Formats: sequence, C-alpha cells, structure tokens
Amino acid sequence: MRKNGILMHISSLPSAYGIGKLGEGAYAFADFLVDSGVQMWQILPLTPTSYGDSPYQSFSVYAGNPYFIDFEQLERAGLLTPSDYAEINWGSDPRRVDYTRVYGYCFHVLRAAFARFDQRGEGYCAFLEKHKFWIEDYALFMALKDAHGGKPWYLWEKELAQRDEDAIRAAKKTYAEDIAFYCVIQYLFYQQWDRLKAYCAERHISIIGDIPIYAAHDSADVWANPELFQLDESRTPKAVAGCPPDEFSKTGQLWGNPLYDWDYHKKTGYAWWIRRMQHAISTYDIVRIDHFRGFESYYSIPYGKLTAEIGIWQPGPGMDLFTAAEQALGKLPVIAEDLGFVTPQVRKLLQDTGFPGMKVLQFAFDGDPKNDSLPQNFTTTHCVVYTGTHDNMTLRGWTQESPAATIAFAKRYLHCRSAADLSTEILRAAWSSVAELAVAQMQDFLDVGAEGRMNTPSTLGQNWQYRTVSADFTARLAKRIYRINELYNRLPEHTSAVSRRPGRTAKNKHGESGARYAAQVSDRTRVHSKNSPPRMANCRRRRTNEHEGE
Repeated sequence: MRKNGILMHISSLPSAYGIGKLGEGAYAFADFLVDSGVQMWQILPLTPTSYGDSPYQSFSVYAGNPYFIDFEQLERAGLLTPSDYAEINWGSDPRRVDYTRVYGYCFHVLRAAFARFDQRGEGYCAFLEKHKFWIEDYALFMALKDAHGGKPWYLWEKELAQRDEDAIRAAKKTYAEDIAFYCVIQYLFYQQWDRLKAYCAERHISIIGDIPIYAAHDSADVWANPELFQLDESRTPKAVAGCPPDEFSKTGQLWGNPLYDWDYHKKTGYAWWIRRMQHAISTYDIVRIDHFRGFESYYSIPYGKLTAEIGIWQPGPGMDLFTAAEQALGKLPVIAEDLGFVTPQVRKLLQDTGFPGMKVLQFAFDGDPKNDSLPQNFTTTHCVVYTGTHDNMTLRGWTQESPAATIAFAKRYLHCRSAADLSTEILRAAWSSVAELAVAQMQDFLDVGAEGRMNTPSTLGQNWQYRTVSADFTARLAKRIYRINELYNRLPEHTSAVSRRPGRTAKNKHGESGARYAAQVSDRTRVHSKNSPPRMANCRRRRTNEHEGE
C-alpha cells in the first residue's frame, strides 16, 4: 500500500502559549490531516530539550517534554485557573518559539497544577509502577539540577555525581517534594499524549516518532547508568560521538554524546536497548531511528577535541542488537535514517534488518543522473522518500539558496521553466515515486521560505523555533494535499468508506471535531484534584477549528 505523511513537530503547532501543545491545536491538526487524506504524522523526539533547545539533546530518553502539556486541559481537570496561565505574555511572535520565555513561565504554571494534584489516585500510582525503571532516576536528576542552578551532573559535588549511596538516600529525602513534582508532570504529559494518540488512531492516522541513537551527556540516562557508556573512572567520556568532515561541514559535526560500551551491552543481552525500543514502540506507531549507520560502525572522537576532524571508525553491534530486540519484542516498526557516510556494510545491515531506509530529494540534484536519491534510481519500493528532513532547508528556501548549477539540473529533470515551480514539482516527484511512503515537511506544503527552517546542523541559536498559526490550515490547502494523494494513489484505504468531502472538518466516530473531542475526553478522564470542583467540559472553548466551513 502506498502511503503519505507530513512532518511537523508538536512545538510547531498553533498555540496561544508560546509553543505547540497537546491541546486544541494538536487535535485540529489531526483533523486537518484527515481532511488532507494524510495517513502518517511524523514528529521529532518528544523528550525534554536541554542545551541548544534541541530535542536530540535531552535530559532523558524516556521523559516527555513538559512544555507540551496543555494548560486548558489541566484547567478543565481542576488543576489550573485562568489566572495561572492565560494572562502571561508568552511571546510577541506567534511564528517563533521564545524558549527563554517558555522556560521562565512554564514550570511556574505546572507548579500551580502540581499543588492541586492528588497523588493518591489509582491512575497515577499505576503510572509510577509502569515507568519505575526510569522515572525515579529522572525525577531525582531534575530535582538535583534545580538545586544546583541547572548545572550538569558532572559539575555537582563528587558524592552526588558518582551516586554515592548515602548521598543519594539523603537527596531523596531532602528533595522529596521536587521529585514528586517531576513525577506528576510526567504523568500529566503521558496522559495527554495517550489521548491525542488514541484520537489519531481512531482517525486512521499513525504517529511516526523519532529517537536519537545517543543519549546526552547531561542526562539522567548517563548519570544513572554509567556502565552503559565509554566513561573513565571519574565518569568523564573517553570519546564522544559525531560525524567526520564532508561536503556539508568542513570540520565535521561534533555532537559530544558519550559513546556506548557495546561490549557491556552485549553481555546484558542488550537489555537497555530492548527496554528503550519497547518504550518507543508503545509511545509511537512507527519509530524513526536517527543515525542508523552508527549501529554498523560509529565515529569516535577523542574527548576534549573542539571539532570532529580527528576521529576513528569503530565497529557497532550490527545485526546482533536487532536480532535480540526482535526476539524480545517481535518485528520492529522502524524507519532507518541511513543518511550520511553510507558504506556497503551499512547497506547490508539495512537489508538484514528489513527496515526501510530514507531518500531525500534535496540531495538528488547534483547533476549526476546516477545519483541514488533521484527517483529513477530507487532500487526498491521499501523506502521512505522525503522532500527534506528537519535538518534541511525548506523547499522554497532551497530553490532560493542553492547553486545555479543545482537549480538548472533540477529544472531540467523536473521539466520546470521557472525555479518558482520547483517546490511543487519536487513534491510531485516524491509522491509519484515508487517509495512506499512519501513525506514532506508541513513547511513545504505551506511553501514557506528560509524562515521556516527547523534546524541547521552544527549551529546554535535560531533552531527549533518554527511555528504555525491556525490560519495556515485552510480548507483549500487540505483539498490540494488530498488531490495530490489521490492522483498518486496515496490515499488511505478507508477513505472511500468515509462519507465526507475533502476539506471539511474531520469528525470522530461520535461526530465530534478534534477540539470538542479533546475537551470531552479530558472531562471523562479527569485527573484527581484536591481543591478544585468539577468543571464543565465545554468551558473556555475560545475558538473552533479555523478551517471549518471555508
């Protein structure tokens, strides 16, 4: 079956509170995807952002980002009042995330919700039991970070940095309230995420999630499990991750993540990775693994180097890891990000796993008709074609900034007279290809320029900030996307059984739109509250879906 998807992270959703939320904007976007005949919603890692605001550098590989917790659902659950959040200035530009402002106010609001939360509820207790393999370490880690002014764990006093048993026992007692806070907000996050995912599933939308191959150095994962990584006796990395220099980066990419001790992982039967994959496939429908080639061999950069110019390739776990994971979990629903320095050994690993790899059309137009990224050179349908990823320029920006020779070849290949038509034609090339799944950034359907770029690798500042507004998602745009899906046989199989025209507001099986459904589900599955009375499900509905009736 031929499928299609749109890539847009939660942070980019419309919201009145500085960043995308798991609230009305998310449900309205799901409605828009249904109207557009879209089957897959791809997002970036849901984990908390740390240094540089990157979702690929997180304090935990398991935790959810507190920024995404919807305040309005918490209000309907009796955990917030409008005065707790509605009057805060969340930023002046609705199309950019102001992370400094969001960080400054978000936790203040969530503390108010925590103060009204009843920790005796059965649902909360069951959540803690289900997630006990990570949540206690994470909550203690975050409590200690707060106590140390945000400093990374390796700059704490030695007893805490190296998890001396007496020091950890005393810290759990001293910071019990803060530990509880971080546990509660994870419960609130996953409660809201599970609702949204269930709504998408009901509408036949699958979620493609994303997990980075590495854990961040300053993370609960490395702090609590140092034996999993290549650390010395003082728990300093011996070497760190990155990519060697290439045509895109003269000094390479220095990511700085500690490298795995794969020999240790093998001795445990890859238990940590199996648990991580189990969590991922329960959180998402499909999992994109970033930097897949690192499982075949990884680039090791001596710790302390300022660039990635000096490093060596070391063997990874290869098929041994995936064999163990599939024996434990069954067939893994994985997309392999097999970009970068791809060797025959990497191609063989991809073939052995059976995972689909990736093709990116922005890499196709170098003038070589044998380029692997050109659609005529796709050797299998079992792949995912992207117009561009979150690390690429938008198509409109790409046409404006690429070398003249690249644009000339693209125009010739795509039969375009004008470079202004390239964005549309590259989308058509992806959708008309033999790839079983075609994906584009939402920015490319919106025809956004360079201001819509999500991330520029190896840079800090101005990344991860792109946002949409509700007015972007019109009935006309939904109809245009629907028609390209229809033309290239990428509509969902169930579409013909759904009696509605493309471009109308999607309803669930109860006849409810996404925003209304979010309100009613929130009311039906109310979290426990100490001090607030029940609230009506329809209170404070400040808007309807903007694309309805257009």
